[in-house]
Order: sequence, then structure tokens, then C-alpha cells
Amino acid sequence: MILRARAVVTMDGPPIENGAVAISGDRIVDVGRFDEVKTRNLDTVVDLGEQALLPGLINAHCHLDYTCLRRKIPRQKSFTDWIRAINSEKSKLTPEDYVASINEGFAEAKRFGTTTIVNLTAFPELIRQLPDMPIRTWWYAELIDVRSPDRTNELVDSAIELLKSAQNYGLGPHAPFTASENLYRRCEEAGEGMLLTTHLAESREEMEMFCHASGPLYEFMKSIGRDMRDCGHRTPLALFIGASDAGSAPARRAPAQWLVAHLNELTENDFGLLGKMKTKFHVVHSPRSHRYFGHGRFQSERLHKLGFNICLGTDSLASNVSLSLFAEMRAFRCTQPEISPEKILEMVTVNPASALHQPNLLGRIRPGFRADLIAIPCRDRGDRFGEIVAFDGNVDWIMVNGRTQGFD
Repeated sequence: MILRARAVVTMDGPPIENGAVAISGDRIVDVGRFDEVKTRNLDTVVDLGEQALLPGLINAHCHLDYTCLRRKIPRQKSFTDWIRAINSEKSKLTPEDYVASINEGFAEAKRFGTTTIVNLTAFPELIRQLPDMPIRTWWYAELIDVRSPDRTNELVDSAIELLKSAQNYGLGPHAPFTASENLYRRCEEAGEGMLLTTHLAESREEMEMFCHASGPLYEFMKSIGRDMRDCGHRTPLALFIGASDAGSAPARRAPAQWLVAHLNELTENDFGLLGKMKTKFHVVHSPRSHRYFGHGRFQSERLHKLGFNICLGTDSLASNVSLSLFAEMRAFRCTQPEISPEKILEMVTVNPASALHQPNLLGRIRPGFRADLIAIPCRDRGDRFGEIVAFDGNVDWIMVNGRTQGFD
């Protein structure tokens, strides 16, 4: 099959006008100008018309469990109040509600052009009830042991066993305030070579808890029986990477394994620690969830200059209104106008492909890569990347693993 489009955005340079992509099975076999590809590949031509053909988008951080909580939680006075509110809403949900929520989330993400998603689930046992995921999925078991630190080993072993029904999976100790150091260590030991994810330095209240042993989150976690002896000494980042003090080099984590969500609250000493890291973890920013909580400015340029790979994700619909990565790109550009549209598009294609250890399979239109593609309308204008980042709507056409997909 040959796909012809007004523009083919390969992520390997300028878009190819009047371009084409040849597909064989689940792989891309040729890319170039339409007349050249047609000459090299004697195959059926599917003309997509006045469309820009792009790599399928990759959502690097999402919680499909909570698709059903869209607009259920108004903005709260504090991050801690939001935790209480979401816990209250979750208590009303059944396993059947969660399965329906995940399926609804898959369908919505696909409508917005997502072909690969990193999904954190608190219920890995539900994966077996979802045998036909419509898009490529990395499943992470979100793990919390704050109420049962004596069962950490059992928690990790059980999660791995449940995840084995998924093709791509990893472990996700939730955050330093809900997951013990032992849980982080066990995840790294049990998941050697496995991708890991966590939430880190998300809110000012988390910073206050760990740096000053005070604040609403500190009081809440103390009230539910958390051991608070690790508070009052270090920032969340310093605790995570195992630095013994603000001036020391990182000591514990294996950075390349980690996909770290948020990283909103960082001190100057934190940036010093990040600069000393020889191997960097990957960072996921969720612009609209960030705006919902009113966090401080995300330091994308500073992190980029230190060598961190930055991706975008939607987070959950408990703090967002849709699963559109186009909306995340638009929101990001509003707050970071100095970053080019091409670099922003990389945050939902090339960058998350690298984070998932798939740089030679996903995120570009290149021979040998998976045939995960989407098409959106384009007009006769010079700034193709700017037009893509500004796009507001559902995609017109989608292909996952070489198969054209319909929309529910």
C-alpha cells in the first residue's frame, strides 16, 4: 500500500510536500515524494488528499482508570484536598466502572490521534479483561504501600504476575509520599531492565512535606499512619535519587529506567543535583493538568539544557478535560512560546519513543519503523509544524500497526 498526502511529516527534517509512504504489513518500507515512491513501489495507492500525514502520537503519562471522573472534581483549595476528593470519588466505583472507564479512554485517545499510550493503573488485575486494546499500550501498575509497608514484597510480586498478560509493562511506585523507599528498591530489583515510572516533585505541598515536615500533605499523610521520619531533611528529588545532602552526587537510582512525571517543584540545589547526573531519567509534563493545579512554571528549557528528554502526557481526566495531545501541545506553546512547534511535536513523537526504548520503531516516519500513522487536514501555508501544533479537533484517519482503524 502507498499512502499519498499533501505533506508527510517524517520528524527527520522538513515535511515532504506531495509526499508518500509505502507500507508492507506492519512496517514502513519507503518514504519520499509521491512520484519517487510510486516508481519504486508498484502497489495500490490510497490518496489521503489535503492532509498532513504524521507519526502516531505517544501519550507518555495517563490514568485511563479515571476517564469517568471528567469534571467530577472542581478545583480544590489545595493538592491535599484534591487527593481527598479523588479518593472519595474512587470509593464509589466498581471494577466494572473501571473497565468501562479504561475502554472509553482508549476510544477517546484514538480519536485524538494517539497510537501509543503509557497507562498507569491501580488495578492491574483488570488488564486480563481488556484483551483487545485499540492502540499500542504500555501498562504500569501504580503501587502504593503507605498503609501496608510490611506487604511491599507481596505487592510487587503480585503486580508483576498480573502484568504478564500485557505485551508491554512496567512498575510504577506512585510517589515518594505514598511509596516507601523499600518499594522503590524492590521495583528496581524485581524489574531489572524493565521501565519504571513515578510521580515526583508534583506540588508545593510535597516540597513542604519533605523539606520542612509541615503543611497540609504532611499532616494528611501523618494522619493515615505514614512513617514521617524521612521528612524535614531533603527535597523530593534528592530523596528519589538518593543524594545524602544537597551537595552530593546521586547515589541510588538507575536513571535510564525511569519515566518521571511532573517535576514541577525544584530548588536551585535540585538543579545542581540534576546537572551532576551522568545518565538522565526521562521527564513527562502535563500542561493542562499543571494549569488545573496552579503549579509554578515548568522549567522545560532549563531541564532541556541539562540533557533531559521531555515528553508530554495528558495525566488523568480527574484533573483534565480531554485526552487530546494536540490540546497539550497548544497549552504548552501558550506558556513556552520560545520553544519551536517542531520541538513541541517531538515531545509527543520522537521523545516518548526514546523514553520507551523504542527510538528505532516509533515516533518517526522512516523505513523499518512501525506503521503507526495519523492524518489531519492541512492548508497551503509554510509553517507546517505550527499548523500541526495549533490543530484543534479529531483526526480524520488513523493507522496502528499497519491497519487502518475506525472510530467508535
